[in-house]
Amino acid sequence: MSFIEALQNIPVFSLNKREKRKIYAPMMNGLVRYHYKRCNAYKKMIDLLGYDLSIEYNLEDIPFIPARLFKYHQLSSIDDTDVVKTLVSSGTTGQSHSVIVLDRENSLNQIRVLAKIVSSLTGKKRIPMLVIDSPSVIKDREKFSARGAGILGFSMLATKVEYALNDDMELDINLVIEFSKKYHGEPVLVFGFTYMIWEFFCKPLINQGKSINLDKAIFLHGGGWKKMTDNAVDNKKFKNTIKKVSDVEHVHDYYGMVEQTGSIFVECDEGNLHASIFSDIFIRRSDFSICDINEPGIIQVMSLLPTSYPGHSILTEDLGVLIGEDNCSCGKKGKYFHVIGRIKAAETRGCRDTFQR
Repeated sequence: MSFIEALQNIPVFSLNKREKRKIYAPMMNGLVRYHYKRCNAYKKMIDLLGYDLSIEYNLEDIPFIPARLFKYHQLSSIDDTDVVKTLVSSGTTGQSHSVIVLDRENSLNQIRVLAKIVSSLTGKKRIPMLVIDSPSVIKDREKFSARGAGILGFSMLATKVEYALNDDMELDINLVIEFSKKYHGEPVLVFGFTYMIWEFFCKPLINQGKSINLDKAIFLHGGGWKKMTDNAVDNKKFKNTIKKVSDVEHVHDYYGMVEQTGSIFVECDEGNLHASIFSDIFIRRSDFSICDINEPGIIQVMSLLPTSYPGHSILTEDLGVLIGEDNCSCGKKGKYFHVIGRIKAAETRGCRDTFQR
């Protein structure tokens, strides 16, 4: 039994600091050694950093690599013949893109863990899903953009999937109305990327003076605003507008990236993003020392999922702040935090592959 399978029986937000470190630290040290043996580029980085692999490091001392490295190096711990899926990060024209290779085991673990995390919001039963996007984004089933990978991953958790936008990125209001009528009074999942929900769902409904009854829905969105910051609205306005046009009460943001697909950080009812038993987070100063609670810094993310590539400990290009650990009023154990925005001068990208007309 793999460590991922072993954790499947543990509630996803149930481990306190001591319990999690006892399990998590040996697993992360194991992943460092695993990729050291299988990825020559990663081995060179670890050797340059001077890490002694005979030592069991504390979590905060586990080596991390910058997310940007995935844009310029093919970091793989598997043979080319074992690659079953390739994920490509979003970005503007002319930018480099992260390329993530997955074998069958890594791909399946991503789906299993994503399902476990999302079921903490939706329940264990699969439910119908409305995607605020076009079906054309997932046509290539072997090479996915971050946007397509996100949609397909969440679609695996649904009994039925409908797409709210046509191939011209226009809202199919009749389809959405039919969806709301068909599943009236039943729980459904509405999924999309933050900017696209605002631009292609909320705004058309507001402009046409229409609303849709999705009062039993759970709205899950991610990706933030990134290069669309000029059009950004705050979280409160975003949620209030969704409620206005669809009667949805439960709206949850999530934080994630193509380099660690599957182990997302989901927002609770108190508005905090939470690390699950499969992930961890540190906030670091510019000298890479650990920030105090409520001190802004650079986000480092950890995940137990990456086995086909060395993406288990990554320094992102995002700024955040750790709010606390084990004491969120929502009842979830573990760390909880907020994302502030991008590091100044970092390349603009996001999980949404933002569509522009």
